[in-house]
Amino acid sequence: MKFSVFQLSRRGGREKNEDRMGYSYTRDAGLFALADGMGGHPEGEVAAQIALQTMSALFQREARPSLAVPTSFLASSLMGAHHQIIRYASERGLLDTPRTTLVAALVQEGELHWMHCGDSRLYVVRDGQLLVRTRDHSYSEAQAGAGMTSEAINRNVLFTCLGSTVRPMFDIAGPLRLMQGDRVLLCSDGLWGSLDDDLIVRTLGALPVAKAVPALVDVALQNAGEHSDNVTVLAFEWESPPESAFEHSGFTETQVLSDEVFASTIQAGAYDPLLDDLDDEAIERSIAEINAAIQRTAMNRR
Repeated sequence: MKFSVFQLSRRGGREKNEDRMGYSYTRDAGLFALADGMGGHPEGEVAAQIALQTMSALFQREARPSLAVPTSFLASSLMGAHHQIIRYASERGLLDTPRTTLVAALVQEGELHWMHCGDSRLYVVRDGQLLVRTRDHSYSEAQAGAGMTSEAINRNVLFTCLGSTVRPMFDIAGPLRLMQGDRVLLCSDGLWGSLDDDLIVRTLGALPVAKAVPALVDVALQNAGEHSDNVTVLAFEWESPPESAFEHSGFTETQVLSDEVFASTIQAGAYDPLLDDLDDEAIERSIAEINAAIQRTAMNRR
């Protein structure tokens, strides 16, 4: 594989940055992921970090150096991330669970597969034209898709996420055969909430990812003003020309790696997502305990 990659995250007008992003790769497969911890719930940044750590750890374990079934990996790693967030909340006796969105792109054998839960998005641009844009798991997007007006609906209201006390909904798509110069962008809603799709596509199609990403982030922050959300973007260009290795520090060529080499920009952290995997029964007990604690707290407040 050959690709140029660039990632950038800004806190904006928020007290802290709850977004997380990163990528991992072997000689034959690459995983790119972004998570947006949800406000209104505790420790959104922890949920986002656990989601990325879990996916990266599972990728390292299973990509040897390629994955048997990319779509199965995306589904199982998302559910694994969800389970680890539930476990984290249960072990610490939290009255509410940390929650996060998640979007991921997986490249293997020149094909792109992708998955998302929530409203963090993936865009694919080819020759300056939009090929793919994920559809948010939000009430406003659902109504817009049905041809109904959504002006009165808060775009931030989602009907699914990781860490919720109900099983997350998610979409998996692909494969898409990548072509020379294709650009793939993952972003949190801090970007697309301030920019329209046409501007994102035009900028990504006209500039190398190392220039397009900071340009888009700067405009998004400017448009949103002092109350800007966190803005996080991860983008890569497929099969960049060899000379780009001298132009952009993010150029990666994986053919030089051996079968056992694994590389990642996702920090491992202190919480090991692969320790003592929970079975479904244990997960359901954890969810029931959290729900019971929430109900007790609500009754005490009456």
